[in-house]
Formats: sequence, structure tokens, C-alpha cells
Amino acid sequence: MKITDMRPERPAEAGDFQAWMGGIQTRMETVLARLLPAAHVAPTKLHEAMRYATLEGGKRVRPLLAFAAGEVAAAARERVEIVAAAVEMIHAYSLVHDDMPCMDDDVLRRGKPTVHVEYDEATALLVGDALQSLAFQILCENKIADDASRQLEMAKMLAAAAGSRGMAGGQCIDLEATGKALTLPELEFMHIPKTGALIRAAVLLGCSCGASLSEAEKARLDRYAKSVGLAFQVVDDVLDYDASTATLGKTAGKDSRQGKPTYVSAMGAARAKAFAEELRQGAHAALAGFGAEALRLRQLADFVVLRKF
Repeated sequence: MKITDMRPERPAEAGDFQAWMGGIQTRMETVLARLLPAAHVAPTKLHEAMRYATLEGGKRVRPLLAFAAGEVAAAARERVEIVAAAVEMIHAYSLVHDDMPCMDDDVLRRGKPTVHVEYDEATALLVGDALQSLAFQILCENKIADDASRQLEMAKMLAAAAGSRGMAGGQCIDLEATGKALTLPELEFMHIPKTGALIRAAVLLGCSCGASLSEAEKARLDRYAKSVGLAFQVVDDVLDYDASTATLGKTAGKDSRQGKPTYVSAMGAARAKAFAEELRQGAHAALAGFGAEALRLRQLADFVVLRKF
């Protein structure tokens, strides 16, 4: 049976993107609260800080992408919510470590004090370590695929996205590039792993929770994810340049003050905005072979590029 025969009909409210997005964000808050250790369980300080870092904040872009990709493969939401939570835990850990004095040394994240400010540096370090471990624990102890080999490949996919050839490696390149002027290819080389790898993993993990896609379909989703991942970073650079701290929920203008190379410093704000639009169009083009089942992915590409926060 072809995958197209297995896809459910779209709900009547399919066009209501804001309602869909709000529903997923609310669902993920509940899921994450359930999966994270309770604050009263020892070691209480660590568990409280893990919940502080992960809950009540963020746009949940990666979980949204996982759920949207799951719709393409008619995936059960109970499976998608697990991979979405794992990706979000990895993302939350990266933010905790990124904000520490040895990295970007920031004091504000998601509109509240960063973890090392609210608690202390040692606790922040352990929060990141524990969130990373928990992400893989929940991937292993929940059924997210029909067979063990696919589930193992999914865990491997997330590990690669978070590791030295992915997010961690991209962060290393970012730290080494401070105070330097990078070319556009060098910026892409930094941000494809730093920001893009986890976004790509969210999309591919979401669709992996459902029925098998053809190699051509998976390749199109991969192209979509790469475009959206890079667009997300370009827009972040633009917002860091022209949005306020109150709007962003984190310190605005920090990148330029620290001498970090950005798409704005390399291209100028106007050209960076145009580049983000090119990437949005590329994301839509990658989905041309899909029908209504990819509606949410299309809407998310628009949301990532057109967002104001």
C-alpha cells in the first residue's frame, strides 16, 4: 500500500494554523512536564533547575516541525510527542550551556534569568548534562517505531545532530569565529550544524514515527529542513539586530557587541531579509511533490521567516 493511501483526511480546521500551533505548544508543555523528573524528587535542586530550563517558555519550533512532518507520514501523535520532547530537551540543554560565562555569558533567556544566574554555574552544567541523557532515555524506553532497527536509527540520528558533526561542532566553530569576519560559505558551514542539524532531526524524526516514505519523499523533506534550518538562523540574526530585548525575551544586540559574525554583519540587514525569503521559497519548492498533508510544514516555513520574535 502506498503511503498516500494511509494518510487521514485533513480536519475541517486545517487552515487555522494559530490554533494548531497553540495546541501543539500546550500539548508539549504537558508532555515535557510529565517526562521531566518531578521537582520534589532528589536531587531536588537539579530536577527543579531542569524543569526551570525546559518548561514555560520558547516557541517549540522543533516540536512543531516534528508534528508537522509526522502528518506527512500519518504518524501517531503519541509517538511524535516523544521524539519532539527528546529534541526539545537537547535544544534546552544547548541553551543552558550556551548562556554560561564560558560560552556566550548571557543573563536572560525566554524572558527570565538564565539557569546559571537563577541557580549557579555548576548546576547549569549538570542541567545540560542531565537533559541530554534524558532525551536518549525517553527515546529508548518508549515505542516510537514499528521495529527496533528503525528506532535505533532514530536515536542515532538525534545523537549525530547533537554531536561534534552537528550542534556541538557548530557551537565550537561559532566560539572560534568571534571577532572574525566570515564569508557567506563559512557562515553556512557554521550554522548548518549549529542551528540546522537539530531542526533537520526534528523533521526527519517526526516523519520516521509513521509509515515508510520513499527515498524521493525523504530527500524532499531533508531539503525542506535544511532550508528552514538556515532560514531560522538568518532571521535570528536579523532580529538580534533590529528587535528589542523585551520582544525577544533574550538580550538583543548581544552578537554584534561580542563581535560574532552574523548574516547581518556579512550581508547587511536588507540582504539578510531577502536571503531568508529565498530560503522560504526554497522550503516551499522542496514540498512541491506533497499535497495537503504537508500544509503544516508549509505554514511553519512561513512562520519561521515572517516571525517577529
